[in-house]
Amino acid sequence: QFVLQGIILLPLRAICITFILLLAWLVASIATFCQPGRGFLPLEGWRRRMIQTTLSGLTRTAYFVMGFQVKVKGKVASLPEAPIFVAAPHSSFFDAIICALTGMPSIVSRAENLSTPVFGTILSSLQPVAVSRQDPDSRKNTVAEITRRALSRGQWPQVI
Repeated sequence: QFVLQGIILLPLRAICITFILLLAWLVASIATFCQPGRGFLPLEGWRRRMIQTTLSGLTRTAYFVMGFQVKVKGKVASLPEAPIFVAAPHSSFFDAIICALTGMPSIVSRAENLSTPVFGTILSSLQPVAVSRQDPDSRKNTVAEITRRALSRGQWPQVI
């Protein structure tokens, strides 16, 4: 029975995940097309709403297709209450579901992730704080950027 389910479900899930991933890439590309400031200014208006609603829904759908059902207890803190989220450990496959459940906040990510073909575009739409491992001042610059965004009085999304 497990073999039969694997033979049927695995290809079906792979096709669905691929479709969702390409749709997420398309949404991220549209939201960031001709973006003013190209990452130095926060996304506003329809661009931000598109990322928050569509990309969040697609991410949750992808995890559902993979067999994960996430139940949220309590409510997510608002931007004025908590401009910074902390999630640990933040180096796993499950980071995306945390982002989807918290409204697609900005994230802290290594700079190399932004150059990945499909995922890089999706990641760029979240306006991440990029950390360069080659730059000796990167840690200091990252802290300064997170602080700047947290003190922006709601102009930037929350940072996770």
